[in-house]
Amino acid sequence: DCIGATKGKGFNGVVTRWGVTRLPRKTHRGLRKVACIGSWHPARVQFQVPRAGQRGYHHRTEINKKIYRVGKNLKDDPHSAMTENDLTEKSITPMGGFVQYGIVNEDWLMLRGCVMGPRKRLITVRKSLLPQVSRKATEKIQLKFIDTSSKIGHGRFQTSEEKAKFYGGGPVKKMKKEEEKKATA
Repeated sequence: DCIGATKGKGFNGVVTRWGVTRLPRKTHRGLRKVACIGSWHPARVQFQVPRAGQRGYHHRTEINKKIYRVGKNLKDDPHSAMTENDLTEKSITPMGGFVQYGIVNEDWLMLRGCVMGPRKRLITVRKSLLPQVSRKATEKIQLKFIDTSSKIGHGRFQTSEEKAKFYGGGPVKKMKKEEEKKATA
């Protein structure tokens, strides 16, 4: 289970917050409103009536999340994104880093699906309260491939070495010089 706060959206009106229908164009004093917020009696606004207010940054608990992989930090395991089918030596960080996050240096967790909140928001992961007995929950997952291409544009290369090999130029020459030094030494 994942526990955390969703992305904050600030103060929103009733149309955005609750999805009520807009009033006709000719309405006096605005049209993105609730036309009637209740009868004369009871002489108070009931809690069911949609009102403007905070949207997002709500506490949410998402249950039955499947863990695909638990990864070690960059020092202990620099090739944490390798699989049995894909033997390319690469870490979990995609080329250019994760968008609005950067490079993953610490231990990491790969979950199925999405989690609440923006990047860098703290999330609590706890053991599921319900017994996981379904076939979907108990099946063993064998990852075949982890995509580490750039998430900023249309990424086509999994590693910087692969990119250098394709484009040639400076990086390839540098690699060749290093290989020659190793061969001579």
